[in-house]
Amino acid sequence: MEAIGTLAGGVAHDLNNVLSGIVGYPDLLLFDMAEDDPLREPIETIQKSGLKAAAIVQDLLTLARRGVAITGVVNLNEIVSEYLDSPEYVTLKSFHPKVNLETHFEVDLLNIKGSRVHLSKTIMNLISNAAESMPDGGKIIITTKNQYIDKPIGNYDTVTEGDFSVLTISDTGIGISSEDLEKIFEPFYTKKIMGRSGTGLGMAVVWGTVKDHNGYIDMHSSIGNGTLFSLYFPITREVVNTDKINFSIEYCKGNGEKILIVDDIKEQRDIASGMLEQLNYSVCVASSGEEAVQYMKEHSVDLLVLDMIMDPGINGLETYERILELHPKQKAIIASGFSETFRVENAQRLGAGGYLKKPYKIKELGQAAKQELER
Repeated sequence: MEAIGTLAGGVAHDLNNVLSGIVGYPDLLLFDMAEDDPLREPIETIQKSGLKAAAIVQDLLTLARRGVAITGVVNLNEIVSEYLDSPEYVTLKSFHPKVNLETHFEVDLLNIKGSRVHLSKTIMNLISNAAESMPDGGKIIITTKNQYIDKPIGNYDTVTEGDFSVLTISDTGIGISSEDLEKIFEPFYTKKIMGRSGTGLGMAVVWGTVKDHNGYIDMHSSIGNGTLFSLYFPITREVVNTDKINFSIEYCKGNGEKILIVDDIKEQRDIASGMLEQLNYSVCVASSGEEAVQYMKEHSVDLLVLDMIMDPGINGLETYERILELHPKQKAIIASGFSETFRVENAQRLGAGGYLKKPYKIKELGQAAKQELER
């Protein structure tokens, strides 16, 4: 796992920079394109392929427990419901029309603290595996409940006593042999057909996500008798923020505010510049931290868009530290293909706002910029 983590961290920054062109430029091309333009569908397909590749990179980082985990108060009922309303689930149903799914949600399910993105991916992986285990049809049952735990679960010798939000996903599929159960969470271990579905990372991502959320996972399966996974997450008494803003493209547009993009990759500067100019911002660029600091000695800007890893020269954190000496209340957002968590956290402690992971789309960049400018 450590070797995979080193590999993933090493390639993630560079690979996500490459994928930014595949994800970002289609957004710019689609921005003013008519809905019935014959080029719209192939351009959208290119973008979706880039996003899928970026998701695989994120899976590597997740299972190796690296990168930035964004946490908030979430509810498992909501995350499951959102996935069941997603295009990904519609596609899964089209591949498995004989599989039925039913849900049994605890009405007053307690909240947990975690990453909505990673929890959603975990749910998607488990449901997808369940559906694929029933080639002739069957049933998937999803249950949520509150449960007080005071004794060991499954193969765990000890557990932290307390209240948990429990998600159970069971199926009536072909089941898993005892030999395969021992290897199910190993990275790249898969029984699926190569090239058809999966990368062998799905269950490793499930395991890593549960562990990152200080939770526990229990499973039961045997050949011919289906499979059951129960995920236990410690609850929080904090409430979900229900204040939802309609982050439309119109909302994301600026009023000519000046934004400095600091990135060592020319393509990244070009993509971000094009997106922000489409959103009515005034844009200037710097190809290094040193160049940005020098620029800020003679100018001021409303917002910085900072890459964290720049080579050669100073990184994004040191760049921000030096700029704060010149402009103590300088607003900034971090946009990076990969960065160690401590750097991002240190920058945010100094005053930087959101962390935007490359590759991003125009709406995501616009939302991050707008929120920081209004903060």
